[in-house]
Amino acid sequence: MNRLPPILAMILLLLSGCSSGPKRDINYAPVRAPAPTTIVDSNGSIYMSGHKIAWFEDIRAHRVGDILTVVLSESTSAKKSAKTSTGRTNNNNITSPTILGSGLAFSAPGVLPLASHTNNNLGFTLASDHSFEGEGSSTQSNDLTGNVTVTVIEVLANRNLVIRGEKRMGINQGNEYVKLSGIIRPQDITPQNTIDSSRIADVTIIYNGDGHVADSGSPGWLSRLFSGELFPF
Repeated sequence: MNRLPPILAMILLLLSGCSSGPKRDINYAPVRAPAPTTIVDSNGSIYMSGHKIAWFEDIRAHRVGDILTVVLSESTSAKKSAKTSTGRTNNNNITSPTILGSGLAFSAPGVLPLASHTNNNLGFTLASDHSFEGEGSSTQSNDLTGNVTVTVIEVLANRNLVIRGEKRMGINQGNEYVKLSGIIRPQDITPQNTIDSSRIADVTIIYNGDGHVADSGSPGWLSRLFSGELFPF
C-alpha cells in the first residue's frame, strides 16, 4: 500500500487545521440551572402542583442559569502627545597663577624620545555642551456595537449577578469571537431582559478572531523577532 510523502501529509494536516470551526472557551462557558425537585401530583385539584403558570413572574434574569442580552455600545477615544527639550552648556576656565609678576612655566617630557614640551603652565580650560530633544504622540479610537447573550453564573450576597458568555461565528475563511464577563445590578436590567454594556462592573470584553483573515493582518514570526524588544538593533 502506497503512503503519502511526509511533506505532503504535513501540508494536508495544516490545511485541515485551518478549516476548523469556532472553538469553545471553557472560561466563558454557560452554567446550567439546577434541576427542579420532583413534585408528586395530587389528583382532584384544578391547579395541580408542578403545572402552574406564573402569570405575574418577572421575566428578567435573577437566578443562576438565567439568560439576558447585553447591548454592546462601547466607544473610546484617547489622544496623548508629549514633547521634551533639554539643553546644558558648561564652561570652566582657570588662569595660570603668577608669582612675582611672572607666570609659572615648566617643561614636561614628551611622548617621543628626545622631545619635550616647554612653556607649560597650570592653566585649565574645560567646555561641554549637551542637548536632548524628544517628541511623541499616540492616538487610539475603538468602537464596538452589537448584542451578545450571556448567562448568570452566580448570585452574590447583595443580589448582584455575575454574568459571562461567548458568541462564536464562523465567517468565510475565519472565526470571530466575542467574549464578555462582569457583574451587574438587577435594577439595571430593562423589562426586555437586556442591559447596556456601560452598566456592567468589572467588565471584560474580548473581540478577536482566527483564520486566514486574522493571520493576514499580523506580521510573521521573523518580522516579530526583528521588531521585538529582545532585538538589540
